[in-house]
Amino acid sequence: MSAQLLPQLLPQPASAPLPHRTIAVAAGDGIGPEITQAVLDVLRAADPALSFAPVTVGLEAYRAGHAAGFDRDTIDAIAEHGVILKGPITTPQGGGYKSVNVSLRKTFGLYANLRPCVAYHPFVATHHPGMDVVIVRENEEDTYAGIEHRQTDEVVQCLKLVSRPGCERIVRYAFDYARLHGRRKVTCMTKDNIMKLTDGLFHRVFDEVAREYPDIAAEHMIIDIGTAKMAVDPTRFDVVVTPNLYGDILSDVAAEVAGSIGLAPSANIGRECAMFEAVHGSAPDIAGRDIANPSGLLLSAVMMLVHLGRGAAATAIHNAWLRTIEDGLHTADIHGAHSRERVGTRAFAQAVVARLGERPQRMAAVDYPAHETSTPMCAADIPTTRATKALDGVDVFLDWSADGRDPDALGAALDRLAGPQFRLALITNRGVKVYPQGQRQTTRTDHWRCRFVAADHALRPAAICALLLRIAEAGFEPIKTENLYTFDGERGYSQAQGE
Repeated sequence: MSAQLLPQLLPQPASAPLPHRTIAVAAGDGIGPEITQAVLDVLRAADPALSFAPVTVGLEAYRAGHAAGFDRDTIDAIAEHGVILKGPITTPQGGGYKSVNVSLRKTFGLYANLRPCVAYHPFVATHHPGMDVVIVRENEEDTYAGIEHRQTDEVVQCLKLVSRPGCERIVRYAFDYARLHGRRKVTCMTKDNIMKLTDGLFHRVFDEVAREYPDIAAEHMIIDIGTAKMAVDPTRFDVVVTPNLYGDILSDVAAEVAGSIGLAPSANIGRECAMFEAVHGSAPDIAGRDIANPSGLLLSAVMMLVHLGRGAAATAIHNAWLRTIEDGLHTADIHGAHSRERVGTRAFAQAVVARLGERPQRMAAVDYPAHETSTPMCAADIPTTRATKALDGVDVFLDWSADGRDPDALGAALDRLAGPQFRLALITNRGVKVYPQGQRQTTRTDHWRCRFVAADHALRPAAICALLLRIAEAGFEPIKTENLYTFDGERGYSQAQGE
């Protein structure tokens, strides 16, 4: 059975001791300080040439007035050392606070989020003993750009941003990872049956890149049925690549299906820096009680050592951890029929240290390369060719509640304001056509999209400014516009319902 973060490799010959290396470490919040200390104890025992530079992220930084959750000293330390091991963070509720994880990933260009989800049967309960899936999640784009606006009393929006370079980087990373580690298949999951432009771009790039890897099977699934299949039959998957939001959700599902999210590690990889963290959160309800499982962060540290080319220490720690699990020394979250003793955070770490140099007897042992990185090279910026771009019209969004919110009244008024360069094609409310010939049963808010298309093919941006001025002078409130373009003759905007 598989019990590995990376495929098993042949034992490496003995070599000279590794040079000294300093790692930035953020203990985090909630259970973070406890599990971080436990992991550092194991790292010090396995690799004495490591040293650790503490940095402050999370609640302490927020309280010091740093809205991003970290300060300049933290940024400098990560940039200097090139790697950070980070405990879980609590982001305060309410406006004005950005997620530390998202901010760090975007600040350092950590575009690839790698989340292995492995079953450790029979020692950790699971319905899927053979599960060994790696989720490769795009880490910088999608709705995680965090660009949101309240536009009317009733409507807020979140922008979903997807770029071709971002899609190509993460898809190529997934195929390179699969090839490097002997994986057989890469599955792409999107929702491009609904989001035809954003998710459609991700799917299209996946198909393009897949053709360059004929030795690896490629398939696409819609994310909802893909997640359902992951829950009931994860053994059908090998490597899965997704946009940001889906990958976040799917990897949590997969970790729980494998046995426990408390065991799930992750790596955030960029060209110059990398961040390693457990998938789980800060669990403040059990903080300070010495019962948290440090395994997720410890296995993340193993991934970090492999990334740094310190394979001997990674091998020793991972095998000692597997032996500890086999010996039935389990924290409360995984305590069950195959447990011999329920242990706390510190005792579990001490048990791993005591087994350094030992190998598991029933689960597959691991052997990482001594001095070679086992993560794919990060892609450089990918050049794109410029398309011929033409302006077709504009979507004007209005905050409007007059005349009983009658779309026919709004449509008649806007028809008169269109002028010679535009034609009012339709009005939608929450994406549903309400003019012309809408249905009276359609629920209507105070947020209206009014699509004006060019009356001829010589439309210039200045015409949009004049249109907005006419609309505003007539007493309407434009709150947003989106220009409608074609690229090399292909529509670059979604077709409206009923259009």
